[in-house]
Amino acid sequence: MSVTEMFSCIQGFLSADQDVREDIRKVVQNLEQTAREILTVLQSVHQPSGFKDIPSKCAKARELFCSVRTQMAELKTKFPAEQYYRFHEHWRFVLQRLAFLAAFVVYLESETLVTREEVAQILGIEVVREKGFHLDVEDFLAGVLIMASELSRLAVNSVTAGDYSRPLRISNFINELDSGFRLLNLKNDPLRKRYDGLKYDVKKIEEVVYDLSIRGLAKEPESGGDK
Repeated sequence: MSVTEMFSCIQGFLSADQDVREDIRKVVQNLEQTAREILTVLQSVHQPSGFKDIPSKCAKARELFCSVRTQMAELKTKFPAEQYYRFHEHWRFVLQRLAFLAAFVVYLESETLVTREEVAQILGIEVVREKGFHLDVEDFLAGVLIMASELSRLAVNSVTAGDYSRPLRISNFINELDSGFRLLNLKNDPLRKRYDGLKYDVKKIEEVVYDLSIRGLAKEPESGGDK
């Protein structure tokens, strides 16, 4: 094979690779748009009137996740399953964002921590790597940490809305979450930096609870009740 032929073959490979990446980017753009729509729905829970309408907001978000599953099914067709990590960079950010949104919905519905399996089911993807397009554990953890930041904001806005028991419940939840993350030996630098932010979320929520305490507004959450 001559030098010219060799480089012609290389160019053919590069062109094919670019075509695949372009197809992936188009689907990812649609996923990003759907994620923005879900976020817009869920952001309304931070408004004083939104606290009374949480179930309907979660139901609307669940409906939009149907579009996510359709788009995920399309994304799976754009590259060979065994090359997941070769193209992972293209959907990593939006997948983390969607994991956060799924975790936030589940928290708003039940005030519990979503599992990786639940997130994968909501998104219409796998958990086990060998089964194909899956939710990488680090992407799942990143999503959970983004949710923690959202909950610190929710704790502040709960007080504004006159819901004084919710910050205590959020505080208990975030402290448990922090304890869980302390068990992990995180090697991923971006994930470690995001985990560092959890410490500030814990502190922020503790300040909210302390302020409620000195004002005599803090009450221990009752089991099975919203207030």
